[in-house]
Amino acid sequence: MKLSQLIASVNPTKIKGSTDCDIASLGFDSRRVTPGQLFFALKGEAADGHDFIPDVVAKGAVAIVCERLPASCDERVCYLEVPDSHYAMGHIAAGFYGHPSKQLTLLGVTGTNGKTTTATLLYRLFRALGHKVGLLSTVVNYIDDKMVKAERTTPDALQIQHLMSEMVKAGCAYCFMEVSSHAVVQHRIAGLEFDGALFSNITHDHLDYHKTFDDYIKAKKLFFDTLPASAFALINLDDRNGRVMVQNTKAKVKTYSLHTLADFHCRIIENTFEGMQLNIDGTEMWTCFIGQFNACNMLLVYAAARLLGVDKNEALRLLSGMEPVTGRFEVLREQHNIIGIIDYAHTPDALQNVIDTINDIRHDEQRLITVVGCGGNRDKSKRPLMARIAVGGSDKVVFTSDNPRNEDPNAILDDMYAGLSAGDAARAIRIADRREAINTAVHLSRPGDIILIAGKGHETYQEVKGTQTHFDDKEVFLCCITCLNI
Repeated sequence: MKLSQLIASVNPTKIKGSTDCDIASLGFDSRRVTPGQLFFALKGEAADGHDFIPDVVAKGAVAIVCERLPASCDERVCYLEVPDSHYAMGHIAAGFYGHPSKQLTLLGVTGTNGKTTTATLLYRLFRALGHKVGLLSTVVNYIDDKMVKAERTTPDALQIQHLMSEMVKAGCAYCFMEVSSHAVVQHRIAGLEFDGALFSNITHDHLDYHKTFDDYIKAKKLFFDTLPASAFALINLDDRNGRVMVQNTKAKVKTYSLHTLADFHCRIIENTFEGMQLNIDGTEMWTCFIGQFNACNMLLVYAAARLLGVDKNEALRLLSGMEPVTGRFEVLREQHNIIGIIDYAHTPDALQNVIDTINDIRHDEQRLITVVGCGGNRDKSKRPLMARIAVGGSDKVVFTSDNPRNEDPNAILDDMYAGLSAGDAARAIRIADRREAINTAVHLSRPGDIILIAGKGHETYQEVKGTQTHFDDKEVFLCCITCLNI
């Protein structure tokens, strides 16, 4: 494809060199440049792509998109100066891959909690309806039935456009994707045309990146600000920021709620460890999902399906037969009558929701033992909050490591303990080794007790000092239970 065709949508402020050149590929990693490539010089947290422009030219790049022209330009290369290289990359990638989002019905799910469950259930629902469907999620990506490993919540713009082009080639009609706040402000979704945007909730998270909660809200809101008039925006009225999301949107606004009048409504009739009886828009259904937050997720999936034209009864029938997403309030009933619950809860609100759900269901004689930690190199301000929530809602707590990354695990635990009074701290146990912490919780339990292991959910690794080693909470719990003698 000619460079002149690709840059029509970005309007460069300066062009140095000829745009009449063929582009063989797109890239932004200077280590992976191939001859004929259009290279995007991106400013990152750890490195600046502008510093590598001479290297990529030497490797055969024929065009460079940058935010400032280099002091010396190679006359064989075309340099394009743009206000934002990330934004330009999204739009140029869309053109390079044939604007695949225009050929799909594309829905984006955003919010602090519930994104993975919502996107995954929509993927499963529409496949059950007989459609070919794509999924971009935290846990895994799918091109219809082909699994593609997911490395982060929202891939970079080049990956997104490539994956969607593969979905189109595979005959997919729909794509459901998680949209993180990072992806919005970093323009990873630039060049995509959404048919709908779903808002679950917004709570304390990612302040290491966004710095303030107000900036975090603005990042989520920007997704809705850029929707076209042809799209719909589906918001949660039970979250006071739901209305904020759509203050400036051109999209048609629809609402859902468990607690107030809305376009789509749900009421919990019964909530047990086996599942819930729900009333959705006047019709009762049973689901093996547990807890108010999952009732909200189910309602969001149902509402989105209805807005996409799915028959009400068919949507409810299919949803009633679906299983929870791995690592999202995953209930394990094992020997000795001890209940294990594996959940990804890694924010204060998510942990509070899970603990509240357990406490609403459990019997007086059942004790709750919670194993929880906080991730390293992430928002430190949530650590004392999560510690207080865990101690406040549990009979016993074991504080441990999550993914320490490049931080000292004991320093993370110190931050958590800073949120506790002396009395609360005395009720908790501190064990940095996560395997030992889970084993301790199992040995502290007695028949009928509930052990919540929070923070990692679906993850099957632990990251320490830049190295990932295999670690699966579910696997460790089941092993410890098997070795337990009561």
